[in-house]
Amino acid sequence: MRSYRLGYFPGLLAQSANYFLVCMLAWISIPPAHAEDTACEATGATRIWVSPLNPKIDEPVKIMVVSTDGPASELILIDSQGQRISLQSRRRGGPPWSLIAGLERLNAGQYRIETNRDGKLIACHTLTLGGGSGQQERPQAWNFATEAFYSAWIEALFGAPPEENLAFNSLEPLLRNTERNFLHNFLGINEDNNLPLTPDCADLPYTLRAYFAWKTGLPIAFRACGRGSAKAPPYCATPTIMTEFTRGISSQANFKKFNRRLVDTVHSGSARTGLADESTDLYPISLSRKTLWPGTVYADPYGHILVLVEWVPQTVDRPGMLLAVDAQPDNSVARKRIWEGTLLFANTENAGPGFKVFRPLISTPPGKWRTLDNDELIDHPEFTSFSLEQDYLTPDDFYAALAKLINPSGLDPVQVYEATLTALVEQIETRVNSVDNGEAYFRKNPRSVIPMPSGAAIFQTLGPWEDYSTPSRDMRLIIAINVLNGLPEKIVRHPELFVLKDKNPEEAKAEIEQYHSKRIQEQSIRYTRTDGSSWELSVAEVLARKPAYEMAYNPNDCAEIRWGAKPDTEEYATCRRNAPAEQRAKMEQYRVWFREVRRPAQ
Repeated sequence: MRSYRLGYFPGLLAQSANYFLVCMLAWISIPPAHAEDTACEATGATRIWVSPLNPKIDEPVKIMVVSTDGPASELILIDSQGQRISLQSRRRGGPPWSLIAGLERLNAGQYRIETNRDGKLIACHTLTLGGGSGQQERPQAWNFATEAFYSAWIEALFGAPPEENLAFNSLEPLLRNTERNFLHNFLGINEDNNLPLTPDCADLPYTLRAYFAWKTGLPIAFRACGRGSAKAPPYCATPTIMTEFTRGISSQANFKKFNRRLVDTVHSGSARTGLADESTDLYPISLSRKTLWPGTVYADPYGHILVLVEWVPQTVDRPGMLLAVDAQPDNSVARKRIWEGTLLFANTENAGPGFKVFRPLISTPPGKWRTLDNDELIDHPEFTSFSLEQDYLTPDDFYAALAKLINPSGLDPVQVYEATLTALVEQIETRVNSVDNGEAYFRKNPRSVIPMPSGAAIFQTLGPWEDYSTPSRDMRLIIAINVLNGLPEKIVRHPELFVLKDKNPEEAKAEIEQYHSKRIQEQSIRYTRTDGSSWELSVAEVLARKPAYEMAYNPNDCAEIRWGAKPDTEEYATCRRNAPAEQRAKMEQYRVWFREVRRPAQ
């Protein structure tokens, strides 16, 4: 009887389990012919993917089952002798659903991988190691199956318990992590070694999409776009279609060359294109749990971009969550929960905001590719349908519809309040890190003054200002404070989102107002002052200082000023740095944008 070293997909265990203990599973002998009785064909709504592309004897192999019509319940490995084992796997998603398992090593031979649902075979995959025949075929086109694979890959890459603070200094540690990245060394040429990938906010979704296309051999398209104007959203040129990845294994050097060209071309305007426009890289979709898969892009009207990574379902004991990642100007990547404080939606003339997906490419003879237009994407069998639903929603209706998707059974008002407060505190603590980064810069450059751009450029520029200023973050913080403060009134405005039991909306509103006054005194954060000492602020103090955050984004100001400390106080006494008078004059001029929480046209 053969033996194989098996394990969960590395990194998916909450505790580190011994592989030998994981392997103590029962072997069941079946007739050898079972492994050869039927051909494994990639049909139906479930596919099995294997990494690397060319598995080697005695080297790790990863298996991912991706299904779009319901979860798979079991993953089984069968060898050429008919021996089978039920693999330990991690389940994710829905839709698409995935099972991920890891095999620490396999001997030479032919294997069959099966996946079942409620005891019924729903997909299989043949795998041969040794004899020079282990090379698998890569996908031939973007379609429903490859889009589902992309979605499942994104979810696994950023997967972690929802309560965990998932943050990295860039995208690089994630992609180089064999435990998270199902496609790590997928091509078998050590292509992830020293791979420099540090996308910012606008580059992140494009970089993820390009990386996936490189590994799986699919084409990718992108366009050069303008920035738009006060009266019109950005407009884009014809697409550049990159097909080199479809013609065989492409080296890291080729990918880096392409990616440099990509990130030098795309920017926040690439995602803010008009919703009805067809000359776009991304197109809008409907607000539905069936359409908002991990990998979906959210473009806010002011240029910030997020990528959805996971739905956490609502349970009796815990509210549901929708999680996303974004990149910052300093290239850090962090996961965060979606709520009104992080997901800005507004009806503006100069942007097409909302949830969008990449416009797919299809092949056209002879060996050419083209993007699909909006009409072709309506009810297309292989791709998410084009929809202008979001174009007709007010911000209030948009947030209400999204809240209903995240928590379809509604929530007790206290649950909603606690989830909102937690999200706000997370946002404040993220700002603590941003301000600390600015302080670290000035410790290394004590006599420097960071130049401040003029007008709308304060939200988007290059150099130290982009890295260490926080105008976009501070505007989102002001909005988040407004959301928490406005929650009692929301109960009256949208009672259908809450489980009020025997209370009327006005009674529930009064109770939450009292609860709010108590909880903001109990919660606090700490920031680091100029001299390195720590200072504590209650959430109540943070909320009361909201007007100060209208002019607290300049890194030339000390940390004390950026947290709203007033002169002649003990908190302010350690401040040693102030922004130049001409910069403060400009900030005073721009203050109205923050007070009215509206960004100017780019």
